Amino acid sequence: MRHSEEVAIGLDIGGTNIKSGIVNAKGEVIHHLNLPTRAHEGGEALLSRIAEITKEMELYSDSKGWKVAGVGIGTAGQVNSRTGIVMGATANLPGWSGMELGERLQSQTDLSVLVDNDANAMAFGEAWVGSGRRWKDFICITLGTGIGGCLIIDHRPYPGRDGFAGEIGHHVINFDGYPCNCGRTGCWEQYASATGLMRLVKEAGLELAEVHKPEMVFAFAQSGNEAAIHVLEQYTRYIAAGLANMVHIFNPEGIVIGGAITRQGDFLLNPVRDQLSQQLLPVFRERAEEIEVVAASLGDNGGVVGAVAGYFI
Repeated sequence: MRHSEEVAIGLDIGGTNIKSGIVNAKGEVIHHLNLPTRAHEGGEALLSRIAEITKEMELYSDSKGWKVAGVGIGTAGQVNSRTGIVMGATANLPGWSGMELGERLQSQTDLSVLVDNDANAMAFGEAWVGSGRRWKDFICITLGTGIGGCLIIDHRPYPGRDGFAGEIGHHVINFDGYPCNCGRTGCWEQYASATGLMRLVKEAGLELAEVHKPEMVFAFAQSGNEAAIHVLEQYTRYIAAGLANMVHIFNPEGIVIGGAITRQGDFLLNPVRDQLSQQLLPVFRERAEEIEVVAASLGDNGGVVGAVAGYFI
């Protein structure tokens, strides 16, 4: 069969779901399939599931006459992107730590395989065809249960020595703060993640007893609830504190923020921008308006698209 278009198969592996898609050279997801991870079945079962999805996607591509350049995977955990080995994984993916994912999937599918951390994959997608494409160097973070992060340099994720760079959520902002599930105390993600937001809600008292999801905090605040407004003032200050640290260290052109919470748009981002400006050193503050803080634009497709970006750029 004559192949009319080159594509790649992208997978975004989380503790709950595996997002997968066929991505073309323009960064468009032209076919997608989302399935439960079933992580409780263990690492070997997960590898088999990934191989099955990959083969299904390859068959679909063949039926359309598309040539598959390879497979790209973004997975939770610490990944050595050079070797394709998952060096560390959370309890959400039991049996995943130590998985030689790149080599083993390649042997099962006969396809080239790229593997990286899921936050790096998302950032690479934003650098390729998303909100970060205007910049050469920027910081990308995801605000979820924890905080993922990635530094983009020259349009590509900076891996560090072993591929573990970008654990931004675990820089400490309070030595006497909340314990983190990483084993440290006072990590930024304990304050600026969605989990941190809900802790602030709990500490705010009974007025917010009906708030069970982060988006409800914003709804309460928009309706004029003083407790919710105060919670968001604290929360955006915590977000900005970590971002100010990143700006001081890396001096980026811009910042991209992902995660479901960014659906709140400027109601979240405007106070973050204001707080960031206030917390910067004078030399940075003078140019604070030039450091754009924007929401990620690829949504749920960010990790799938970014996982395969290396095949096309």
